[in-house]
Amino acid sequence: MRLEVNVANPTHLSRRERQIMDSLYARGEAGATQVLEDLPDPPTRTAVRTILRILEAKGHVKHRQQGREFIYSPIAPRERSGQSALRRVLQTFFGGSLEKALAAHFTDPKATLSPAERKRLTELIKQARPKQD
Repeated sequence: MRLEVNVANPTHLSRRERQIMDSLYARGEAGATQVLEDLPDPPTRTAVRTILRILEAKGHVKHRQQGREFIYSPIAPRERSGQSALRRVLQTFFGGSLEKALAAHFTDPKATLSPAERKRLTELIKQARPKQD
């Protein structure tokens, strides 16, 4: 059976598709049953399998067969997907401002920053300066 995906933006993911992708990135690869275990308010196993096929048609996952089950894994590296997700969060919640996002994080009483992380962030900012000047 060939699944046709007819959407305006095939790279856009629904909330449930993002949850499934999060599960696959966390596990590395998984079958529908394993993904189902990770989902809040889980749908049926059939619904998860359908969404996995849609994600494959959109080009986000690939599968291999293991016995009678399909095992799915993300196509894009985790880092690239993380960068894309960060851009969406910055745009959606902080008007595209990294400064506002960091300020929100650093003013959160639950946020912690170790001396090693602080040092690494300072180094990254210094390295970024020449690109922006």
